[in-house]
Amino acid sequence: MTSFNYIDLGKKDYKECWDYQEELLNEVVTDKRASKVPSSKNYFLLVEHPHVYTLGKSGDEKNMLIHADFLKKINATYYKINRGGDVTYHGPGQIVGYPIIDLENYNIGVREYIEKMEDAIIATLAEYGLEGGRKEGATGVWLDAGHKVRARKICAIGVRVSRYITMHGFALNVNTDLRYFNYINPCGFAAYGVTSIQQELKKEVDMEEVKTYLKNHFNRLY
Repeated sequence: MTSFNYIDLGKKDYKECWDYQEELLNEVVTDKRASKVPSSKNYFLLVEHPHVYTLGKSGDEKNMLIHADFLKKINATYYKINRGGDVTYHGPGQIVGYPIIDLENYNIGVREYIEKMEDAIIATLAEYGLEGGRKEGATGVWLDAGHKVRARKICAIGVRVSRYITMHGFALNVNTDLRYFNYINPCGFAAYGVTSIQQELKKEVDMEEVKTYLKNHFNRLY
């Protein structure tokens, strides 16, 4: 199997990164059509965004709890986008991953793709002594997932798959300013909180170290 072609974009504007994803997606689609077999081209973008809120195509705008004027006040932007899922936040201190791959080349379907993504995040959290898990009826990775009160989300997942080719992906809270989640119902869940690795460990975490763990576990699981 071809290993992931990781591209670390550092810090990049959300819209610029979205456009770049679309560009790479079109490249993979073109390659697949030309070769008439699953494309072996694959990309895995890693990035931090400036403060931004995004709403998935099936999301409810009521879960965005602030208006445009307040967005300017907190130096954030807002986009309606073409992934699944509801509203979420991206910002500094959060590692966002965008795999752009042909699932047919990996012999997996969409559900298994998301489950493997969750498994890679769970394994990464375990490197820090944190027990991540899945919450019934929700994508992403949670801590105390089965608890009615203490359940809190540490990683959001929202993807788009067209002709088995993926885009968008996950957002893992590492050293994230969690106050920005106060302005939304994260992923449509008003009753549950969010957390970060820093919040759980009570110390700042090395972002490059987390990226290394993520790469290792994604390579292992796919």
